This record gives sequence, C-alpha cells and structure tokens, in this order.
Amino acid sequence: MTKSPPPLPWLEPGSAFPPVERAWGPKSEAPGLLAAGGDLSVRTLRDAYSHGIFPWFSEGQPILWWSPDPRMVLTVANFRVRRSLRQTLVRFVADARCEVRIDTAFSDVITACAYTPRQGQPGTWILPDMVQAYTHLHQAGNAHSVETWIDGKLAGGLYCVALGRAVFGESMFSRQSDASKIALAALVCFCRQNAIFHIDCQQNTAHLASLGAAEVPRKTFLEHIQSARSAPAVEWRFSPLYWNHILSA
Repeated sequence: MTKSPPPLPWLEPGSAFPPVERAWGPKSEAPGLLAAGGDLSVRTLRDAYSHGIFPWFSEGQPILWWSPDPRMVLTVANFRVRRSLRQTLVRFVADARCEVRIDTAFSDVITACAYTPRQGQPGTWILPDMVQAYTHLHQAGNAHSVETWIDGKLAGGLYCVALGRAVFGESMFSRQSDASKIALAALVCFCRQNAIFHIDCQQNTAHLASLGAAEVPRKTFLEHIQSARSAPAVEWRFSPLYWNHILSA
C-alpha cells in the first residue's frame, strides 16, 4: 500500500524553505515536491538554489518548489560528444559567420525557451512571472544565457543559474538544427575552463542521459553545490579557444 505524502507546506513571501528531506518521495504522485507559495524574488531564488531547490509550475498553479532525489547531474568531464555533434562543432567553429556569445541576449533566450514549440509539450512552464523573475536574477548577476549565433541571428541557446561555481541548467531552445546542443557544448567548455565540475540538470530525461548526465543521490548533489557556491564567481565570457576542451580530445 502506497503511503500518502505529508501535507504540502505553504510558504509566505520571504519565509524559509523546509528541509529538502521533507520533499515527497520517489513513489509519490509528485516526486521531489517540497512546498508551494512564497515568491520569486532574487533573494528567494538565491536561497532556493543554494539549497538544491528550484521552482516549477504551470499556468493556474501556485509557485511550486522541488528538490528531487535522486538528482540528474552532468559531470562536465563526462560530456559525450558523439561523432555527428563533433562534426557539427568542427564546422561551426571553422565558419566565420558562427559564434557563441554569453549574456548578450538574455531576454531573447528566455523568451524563446518559453515559447518555442517542443514535441510532446503543448504548453510552457516558463510563464511570464518566471521570465520576469529570472530576468531580475540575470540583472543581479546570477542567471546567464549561452547563445548560438549564425549569420548574425540568434539560432539557439540556453539559460542557467550560477552561484559561485555552482551551475544549474534551466532550459534550451533551437531555431536551427543542433543550435541548442552547440550552446550546451559551449557551456561545458566554459565550465571546464573555469574549474566548474558539474551542471545541475534537475530531472532525468533520455536526452540528457545520452549526453552523459546521470542521477546522483540528493545528498551527494547538495555536497557538490555547497562546495561550489562558496567558490569565487567567474567571469561569464566565452573565447573560441575554449572549444579546445572538446575538439582537441
């Protein structure tokens, strides 16, 4: 008989999160669900991510906070560059019309992540309140966009959250084939260059697993981020030389 999960705590704006150990378990109807309510201020988001918690909710729902166990994490040393992606990257790097930029179009990237159609996903969880919240977090220096530019146009990209050297992936989009994979590969190169060892992927998907991400116990994940977030922040810029971390292997 399945045990019912505990009542979901309701947070007032600015109130502290409950311990992540109180999140609903893997056999519940919503594994990892921790709390509802609260707010999406910069202070709250920083506090959430520093404790391995993230917001995720749909239209018509309150703010929902999650901390799944296990946690999907990409160890950047384990990033898989399959033959087809390597060929794509080689062509991209050799083409003067192509470049990776960081933080030059954050608003465009998060908006595209919200509204670019995805197969099997009729709606979006990146609602206007989330766009506004992460834009404020970007302005505060804790959210970043990695952008794939082709012929002077934004072809794809991703955005992430960063606290010190702890990096939390959020969402990606593509307008051209493989543009989001190029952005992710660039983020991996950036992380290797700056001694960032892990990228949080939040939840398990076959696509992430194919790129080398794997589940780790939440306790292990929290140990990673507690160490990494206390490290000095890095300068978020991208140099073409960083591609050597992948292409010279």
